[in-house]
Amino acid sequence: MLTQEVSTITKWNIDPMHSQIGFKVKHLMFTNVRGIFGEYEARISTDGTDFTTAEVDLFINPASINTNDSKRDEHLKSPDFFDVANFSEIKFTGKKVEKAGRGNDYILYGDLTIKGVTRPVELDVEFGGVAKDPWGNEKAGISIQGKINRKDWGLTYNAALETGGVVIGDEVAFDIEVELARQA
Repeated sequence: MLTQEVSTITKWNIDPMHSQIGFKVKHLMFTNVRGIFGEYEARISTDGTDFTTAEVDLFINPASINTNDSKRDEHLKSPDFFDVANFSEIKFTGKKVEKAGRGNDYILYGDLTIKGVTRPVELDVEFGGVAKDPWGNEKAGISIQGKINRKDWGLTYNAALETGGVVIGDEVAFDIEVELARQA
């Protein structure tokens, strides 16, 4: 007699009303400029609700960047930075999730592709848990932080300051809040 294995694969969608893909970069060596990407989508699946088994593919439209300054945003879309005319997607592909110490802290390893350059990254993840909302929908909450050197992805534009230093810091810090909704 053949037995059929029951799939426990759970697919998740990002709830854009309760999620944000944000970042910050030093400006003039002493303040941070913050921004977000407004357009993104993801393919996320887990074994049940075990997020250590997560398979993640995230796609971000770099043309959706918003730093609350339209001139700066247009410059960021130019060939000096994201070159959105030639590179219409930033992609992250998760490779592995592992426990990081105590509590709900994890490390998400994956590959980040910007302007055709793919490099490995490690992101710190705080898993908020899984719960049902008042309408019976299963949701999961995740906070993600990480840092990269933008020059590693060919984002090298800068200008020197008269007093020494540069206008734009090399380090980009991610601040990502994601609420996931379980697909029916």
